Amino acid sequence: MENLLPNSDKDFIGNLIPQRFPFVMVGGLLEYSENHLISEFVIKEDNIFVNENTFQASGLIEHQAQSVALHTGYKYFLLGKESPTGYIGAIKSFEAEILPQIGDVLKSEATIINEMMGVTLVEIITKINDKVIAKSQMKTVVK
Repeated sequence: MENLLPNSDKDFIGNLIPQRFPFVMVGGLLEYSENHLISEFVIKEDNIFVNENTFQASGLIEHQAQSVALHTGYKYFLLGKESPTGYIGAIKSFEAEILPQIGDVLKSEATIINEMMGVTLVEIITKINDKVIAKSQMKTVVK
């Protein structure tokens, strides 16, 4: 399959992840390699994780997990296969320095540390304007 990056086409991104509106927390795929991905997401007022103009920590965790799902989905796309369904198996660590506001653009860099038998250990760093706002390490599992 052809490499179509960067890409923020809503339908294309939607086909790479199992989540559906209003639960989609990724809006763009900027960079991809076998062990790396950079995703993008704009915080909008109608987002289900926004409370009093602030994107909640639970939304950040979901955005980071969906960034990992986006990596897996794009890998399957390149192989000509349908994207698998997955879920968070464990959150080893999560730290948020600040919570994003409406209009902020999140850029998350996911680095695959280890992948074995459908379980992926990944480190994710989320930034706004090149400033780190959140870090996590989690395991995701593909069904």
